[in-house]
Amino acid sequence: MVVTFNVTGGERGPWAVLQVSGELDLVTSPVLRQRVHDEVAEGRHSLVLDLSEVLFCDSSGVGVLIASRRLIRSCQGRLRLILPAQGAVDGSHVNRVLGALGVRRLFDCHPDLASATGDEPRPLSA
Repeated sequence: MVVTFNVTGGERGPWAVLQVSGELDLVTSPVLRQRVHDEVAEGRHSLVLDLSEVLFCDSSGVGVLIASRRLIRSCQGRLRLILPAQGAVDGSHVNRVLGALGVRRLFDCHPDLASATGDEPRPLSA
């Protein structure tokens, strides 16, 4: 079975939204890294990464997420991840991977786009 990796962009209010689908791994993670860099280079420092359709994520994918967090923070921006607790099969794969590695707490995670693009106060992440 071939799984297509895709990153599509859009905007919702002040937020740039990148919807990611497929497998986020050694081969595909440079694509996401470049898209995040492109958004920041264009002056978009409020970014939502919708990872609800990511079927697999390896350490390369986690590395891109951490690097994206670092880049956005260096610009005084905001990064939010969409990681639904319940997905098509047993919750979000990325959510489970980040939790298993102990790095989920580094991210401002939301269950859906409406929550991620809202401006309700959230606790600061480390």
